[in-house]
Amino acid sequence: MKLLEDAIVRRNTGAAFTLREGQHIRVIGESIVDFVAFNLADLRERFDQARTKINAGSIFISRGDTLVSKRNNVMLTILEDSCPLGTHDLQAGMCSRASYLSTYESGRWPEVSASSKEELPDHGCWENLTEALRPWNIASEDIPSPFNIFQIMEIDGRTGAMHFSSARPEPGSFVELRAEMSCLVAVSACPAGNKDKDVRIRVFEP
Repeated sequence: MKLLEDAIVRRNTGAAFTLREGQHIRVIGESIVDFVAFNLADLRERFDQARTKINAGSIFISRGDTLVSKRNNVMLTILEDSCPLGTHDLQAGMCSRASYLSTYESGRWPEVSASSKEELPDHGCWENLTEALRPWNIASEDIPSPFNIFQIMEIDGRTGAMHFSSARPEPGSFVELRAEMSCLVAVSACPAGNKDKDVRIRVFEP
């Protein structure tokens, strides 16, 4: 495959990439990556967590599953996934300064690994994606809830209780997706836990 783009997304920053139909995007890292997608020909059409779960018949997706828009169109297909099923999340939304504050103030501060309010990140994935998508005039309120790559959620199937796991994949872990339509994709290297790292994005022409 021909490498078209090779980018490092620094911790707690975002970036956007355009994919033509058939091109591949590989997300490499050991930190949570918030991943959203838009139809490049009509930016009103965007990735939808709920349709993706319903079409997959599962709250967990991996190799062979698709990312679906609210219009029920397939946007991307997961071609490769080096992680076990359950590593990626389709329940949570994006972190933000406001979400960190509410989590801390509600007494759930261990989930954000902060011992004081001063240690909380001053921004999160919502702000990162907003900035990355600014050149396309996409309002922050129009950014969909993401496909949270490498975010492990502990979910109680009986009660529905959810907890953020501090577990992270091994170095070099990756997910590779193929664009089934031309897409605008944006990613954020999540600051969760004050320990997450840079991620690498590679775009290929097969």
